[in-house]
Amino acid sequence: MDDLKIVELYWKRDQSAVSETDIKYGKTLKRISGSILQNPEDSEECVNDTYMKAWDSMPPQRPGKLIAYLGRITRNISINRWHEKHAAKRGGTDMIITELTDCIPSSKSIETEIEAKELTAVITGWLNVLSREERILFLRRYWFGISLNDLAVECSTTPNKLAGRMFRLRESLKTALEKEGVSL
Repeated sequence: MDDLKIVELYWKRDQSAVSETDIKYGKTLKRISGSILQNPEDSEECVNDTYMKAWDSMPPQRPGKLIAYLGRITRNISINRWHEKHAAKRGGTDMIITELTDCIPSSKSIETEIEAKELTAVITGWLNVLSREERILFLRRYWFGISLNDLAVECSTTPNKLAGRMFRLRESLKTALEKEGVSL
């Protein structure tokens, strides 16, 4: 079913909106959550929470890109769940976040919402100058949390070569942020 029709079902308060969402995007949302939580039961619960949050937020929200909207909800719920379960532990998701720490300032250095929007604009601008292939690769690794090994198989390369490529992308992001005066 078309995204606009699914959103319209949410606006009409038609419960088939949730089942249509699950049919179209359930596997993708479970993969997003699973890459963060590494636990199928927790991932399933986070996806269900995503559907509930989508139900509660539409209306008034009318997302133009439904998968981006749902993916963000799923990712945030999953990260919050991960933090709850691993308050004192270190795991796979931390490795992804650690890889980006040299590029992204800590939340303590972003004092206002305006600064956060400016940071978003800089990162979005940087993503827009990348080739389509690099942009997809970067987002699949750092937004969707897909492992280097899985990405290497998909790209028909070795994990070591892909790790070098990801390092260069992070360095490029870091340079772009520094150029725009974002303190790291």
